[in-house]
Amino acid sequence: MNPDGIPEPPDSGGSAPQKHVMTAEERAEYERLRRHAAVRHRRLRQVGSSVLLLLALLLAPLAVVAAWVQNTVSDTDRYVETVAPLASEPAVQEVVINRLTDRVVANVDVAAVADSLGRALQESGAPPRVVEGAESLEVPLRNAVRTVVDRTVTRVITSDAFEQVWEGANRRSHAAVVNMLTGDREGAVRAEGDTVQLDVGAVVDQVRERLVDAGFDKAAAIPDTDRTITLFQAEELGKAQDMMRLLDILGTWLPLVTVVFAALAVWTAPAHRVMLMITATGIGVMMVVLLVALAVMRRVYLDSVPPTALPTDAAAAIYDTFVRFLRDSTRTLLVVAVITALVAFLYGPARSARAVRGVTDRGTTAAGRALSGGGLRTGTTGRWLTGHKAWTTGCVIAAGALTLVLWNHPTVGAVVLVLGIALAILIILAVLAAAAGPADRAAERAAP
Repeated sequence: MNPDGIPEPPDSGGSAPQKHVMTAEERAEYERLRRHAAVRHRRLRQVGSSVLLLLALLLAPLAVVAAWVQNTVSDTDRYVETVAPLASEPAVQEVVINRLTDRVVANVDVAAVADSLGRALQESGAPPRVVEGAESLEVPLRNAVRTVVDRTVTRVITSDAFEQVWEGANRRSHAAVVNMLTGDREGAVRAEGDTVQLDVGAVVDQVRERLVDAGFDKAAAIPDTDRTITLFQAEELGKAQDMMRLLDILGTWLPLVTVVFAALAVWTAPAHRVMLMITATGIGVMMVVLLVALAVMRRVYLDSVPPTALPTDAAAAIYDTFVRFLRDSTRTLLVVAVITALVAFLYGPARSARAVRGVTDRGTTAAGRALSGGGLRTGTTGRWLTGHKAWTTGCVIAAGALTLVLWNHPTVGAVVLVLGIALAILIILAVLAAAAGPADRAAERAAP
C-alpha cells in the first residue's frame, strides 16, 4: 500500500494516470495495519529467539561434558595428561604400597621359616630354651619381612621410574577409558559389574622383580591374580555408561549445535545486544550449575566408596584428577560468558556504561593529543581509524574470539591473556586515532 496514494488505471482516452490521495481515515488505517504487522513480526522474532535460547542453555552443560569425554577418549596425550598425576599422588601411592606389601607378606610363610629354624636348632642339640625362643620368632620375623618389603615397595612406587612406567603403560593402553565407559574388560581401567577397577599388574611385576633381586626368592610366588584396585562402586554404572556412550557420539556435534543455537538466538532477537547479554548470562549460570553438579557428584562418589575399599583421601584424589580438565573447561566458559555479558552491557545506554565509555574516550583522547602535541601525529592513518572505529573494534574482537577457538584447550589464564591483549590493541588504536592532530584535519579541509 502506498501511503501517499495509489495510481488509478488509465482511462479509455489514454490520459495520464492520476494518483489517489489517501484520506485521513485511510492513512490512519494504513498506519494501524503497519504497526500491527510490525508488532506481530517482533513477537514472532521474540518467541523464536526465546526457544533457541532455551535450547542453547539446556544443551550447554551437556556440550561441555560431551566435549570433555570426546577429548579424553580420542586424544592420547590428553588422556595420559589426565591420569599421569595419579602416579605421584601421595594418597594413591600409599594405597598401592599397602596393598602390594600385604600381598607380598601374605605369600611369605613366616611360620614355616620359624618352625624350620626350631627344628634345625633342635637337631643340632641346642638347649630347649633356645629352641623355644626360635619358635617364638614368628611375629618378629613377620614384622621384619614387612618392614623390608614395605621399604622396597615404597622405593619403587615413589621413584621417578615408576611415574615413567605409569605414563608409558597408560599411553600404550589408551583404550582404558573407552573400556571403562563401554564396559569392555580390557585395559588398565575397566568396568566389572557395578565397579570400576584399576589394573596394577605392571606395578606388581616390577615390585616382584625388585624383591627377587633383593634376595626374597619367595616373592617369585606372588600370584598373577587379584591385581586390581576398586576405584569406586555404583549401582547406576550401567546407566552412566549408556549416557557416556551417547555423549561420546555427540561429543563433536553437540558443542557446535549449542553454539549455532546461541548465535541464532542473538541474530533473530529484535534487540541483538540485549539478547547477547541475556545469552551470555544464561550460559554463565549453566556453567555454575555444572560446577555445583560436579561438587555434588564428588560428595556422592566419596560416600559410595567404603573406607575398607579405598581411603577417603585417595578416592578424592582420584575423582579430582579425572574431572579436573572438565572443571577447567567449565570455569573457562564461565569467564568467557561473564566477559561477553560485561562487554554487551558496556556498549548499552545505561548511565554506568556511558560513564565508563566517557572515561575511556577522554583518557585515549588526552593521550592522543599529548602524542600529537609532541610531534608524533598519525595523520591519514589516524583519521582512517577514527572513521572506521566500529570496523576496527569488531575486527579486534573477532580476532580474539578466533584465537580462543583455535587455542588447544584454553584455560582461564588464556582467556585473561587474550582479553588483555585485545584491550591493549583497542586502547592503542584509540590513541592513534586521537593523535591525528587538529592541524592535519584543518589542512585537509583547506585542500582543494
